[in-house]
Amino acid sequence: MKKLLIAAVLAGISVSASAAETIRFATEASYPPFEFVAADNKIQGFDVDLANALCKEMQAECTFTNQGFDSLIPSLKFKRFDAVMAGMDITPEREKQVLFSKPYYDNSALFIAEKGKVADVAALKGKRVGVQNGTTHQKFLNDKHPEITTVGYDSYQNAILDLKNGRVDAVFGDTAVVNEWLKDNAALTAVGDKVTDKDYFGSGLGIAMRLQNTELQGKFNAALDKIKQDGTYETIYKKWFQQ
Repeated sequence: MKKLLIAAVLAGISVSASAAETIRFATEASYPPFEFVAADNKIQGFDVDLANALCKEMQAECTFTNQGFDSLIPSLKFKRFDAVMAGMDITPEREKQVLFSKPYYDNSALFIAEKGKVADVAALKGKRVGVQNGTTHQKFLNDKHPEITTVGYDSYQNAILDLKNGRVDAVFGDTAVVNEWLKDNAALTAVGDKVTDKDYFGSGLGIAMRLQNTELQGKFNAALDKIKQDGTYETIYKKWFQQ
C-alpha cells in the first residue's frame, strides 16, 4: 500500500510538472522592432519579449510561429494558434472577428518617401503607395484616400525595396517601424504628420484571441497590469524604443 501511495504521489508530481499551459503565438516576423528574424534564425523583438514576460507572469510556456500577416486572423479562428501578437491594431472591424487584450502599445502611422520627391500627403494624389496586405494601413488608404493608388506587398521589406528602386512613390506603416527604416536609410524621410485616426490606429496594438476565449483574455490583461506595475514593461519598452 505504501508503495502504491508513493507511486501515486510521484505520478501526481509528474503530471503537475508537465501541465504548464502552452500558449501558441502567431506573428509575422518582418516588422522590426516589433518582431523580426534575427541572425540566429530566432524570432525576436518587442512583441516577443513582451509575450515572454506575460507568459512568465502567467506561469505558461510560449511558442512562436512566423507566417503571413493576412493569414494570422484566419489561422487563429481555425485554432492553429491561441493568440496573435504581431503589431496588430485594435479596430472595430477586427473586433467583430477576434477578441483583443487591453492595448499594450499606443500606435500611429506615418508616410515615408525619398527626400525631395514628395512635399506632403496631398502630393501623393495619383501616386503609388506601398503597404502590407491585410494591414490597417492598407484599409485606411483604401477608405480615406481613394485618390492614392495602394500597392499591396507580402512584407514591408519588399515595399521598401520598391520604394528605393522607384517602383512606388511612398510607403505607409507604423510610426515606430518607419522610424527604424529611417535610421538605416538616409535617402528617405517622413512625409506629413503622424496619423492617429482612432478607427484605424488610435486604440493601440493588442493581442488577438478567438472570440470565445475570454479566460485567456482575462489572464493576458491581468499579466499586462502586473508587468506594468513592477517595471518589467518599461524595461522592455526602453530596450526596443529608447536605444
